[in-house]
Amino acid sequence: MNRRLRTLFLLGAAFVLVLSACGRNMERQPNLRAYEATPFFEDGSANQTPPDNTVSRQSGNTDPGYLTGINADGTLADLPIPLTDSLLQRGQERYDIYCAVCHDYDGSGTGMAVIRGFPAPPSLSASHLQTVPLGYFVQVITNGFGRMYSYASRVPAGDRWAIAAYIKALQLSQNPEAEDLAAAAGTDRQADAGGEN
Repeated sequence: MNRRLRTLFLLGAAFVLVLSACGRNMERQPNLRAYEATPFFEDGSANQTPPDNTVSRQSGNTDPGYLTGINADGTLADLPIPLTDSLLQRGQERYDIYCAVCHDYDGSGTGMAVIRGFPAPPSLSASHLQTVPLGYFVQVITNGFGRMYSYASRVPAGDRWAIAAYIKALQLSQNPEAEDLAAAAGTDRQADAGGEN
């Protein structure tokens, strides 16, 4: 008798749980329409600025080439975003955080991880890396290469392009052309002459 009573109780409890799960509450969810007033937000508007790192529908975040450095035509050679001083500064900042531990601050491949015994990566100033398209560095940051793991989950796509642009600037600083040195020397002489007046 106890066993039968226990079984009936469990069946009744299961039936009540199933009935309580029924309803149209998933169909009739509360939501806000664009430009609708709401007391939920401080400014009283349903329209809000998207949180940081939200995927944009307007900018390149939906373009596979922007995300990976490679599109249907191959590796991208050009920067898909404007090259500015702030972009290079952001690239240097992100490079110093994520890359310098192995590649070192000058790109030589003798960072602290290498000093502590990790296998050395190639120098970013190596001749074979100076001729690769800009998208190659984005692709390596995105997918990893050799012992280097993927940074796709750690470094947003815009920062990958900023790092790639900074690497190109770093390469130029490590291997200047003769005419670049002459132009820089001329600029220094003009600055010195202006300071004497």
